[in-house]
Amino acid sequence: MSVQQAYRVCEDIVRTRARNFSYGIRLLPPPKRRALSAVYAFARRIDDIGDSDGPTAPRLARLTEARDALRRPDLSHDDQVMVALADAARRYPIPMAAFEELIEGCTADVRGATYQTFTDLEAYCRYVAGSVGRLSLGVFGADDPQAAAPLADALGVALQITNILRDVREDRLGGRVYLPAEDLAKFGCTLEIDERGGFTDPPRRLSELVRFEADRAREWYGRGLRLVPLLDRRSAACTAAMAGIYRSLLDRIAADPLRALAARSSLPTWRKALVAGRALSGAGR
Repeated sequence: MSVQQAYRVCEDIVRTRARNFSYGIRLLPPPKRRALSAVYAFARRIDDIGDSDGPTAPRLARLTEARDALRRPDLSHDDQVMVALADAARRYPIPMAAFEELIEGCTADVRGATYQTFTDLEAYCRYVAGSVGRLSLGVFGADDPQAAAPLADALGVALQITNILRDVREDRLGGRVYLPAEDLAKFGCTLEIDERGGFTDPPRRLSELVRFEADRAREWYGRGLRLVPLLDRRSAACTAAMAGIYRSLLDRIAADPLRALAARSSLPTWRKALVAGRALSGAGR
């Protein structure tokens, strides 16, 4: 296979499996768009293992296989995603070790980890999403990489909290709870599910819990978006578009928490396109 074919496979994965991110990635010039698509395609593979159902042992084995492949990426690999990722890593200073953190986070998912405090959850968010922020930064480049890395990490935390709030019911039905136990206790919630698949907690308490977590996510967006001025114009637009789509999703969840807890929230296509367009027109450099 050619490297060009391998990149096309990765771009197809992003387009079909990471639609929110695809709106931002489209704003990049072709070389960076291809490289970031390779990063996201491999990250998507790892995430899928963490999110899948089935026995623990085979899923952990698949994560080990992903780690092994990551430690020997080369252009002769028979895996199209790895071919593209190896080429991207040759062209850009991508911190490949950050994938190891993503694998650690997904290992926690497979093992059914729960989180007692927000500090515990923050560490998880840094593993599964802050890592992707730092990987993306390797493709973007930055005026001050040392200052930019913790901001990319913070933006990843914001996006992951948004994901958690979007998927509370879906995760709970799958036997997973990500919200910290101390926060559940603070608002008197258990996230128990009745026979119809609805939460048994009082609606007012659930709404207060979700809005509390949404406010926390907004604080992380405030930190993470300080990354944007450190990037070139197209990378800034890509970052602003991704963050804007997720922050709009967060606002929708916070505006009607009970609706978000009853069904997975999403933004219409036109709204995502509008956010991406504004991000491109508003990028100042």
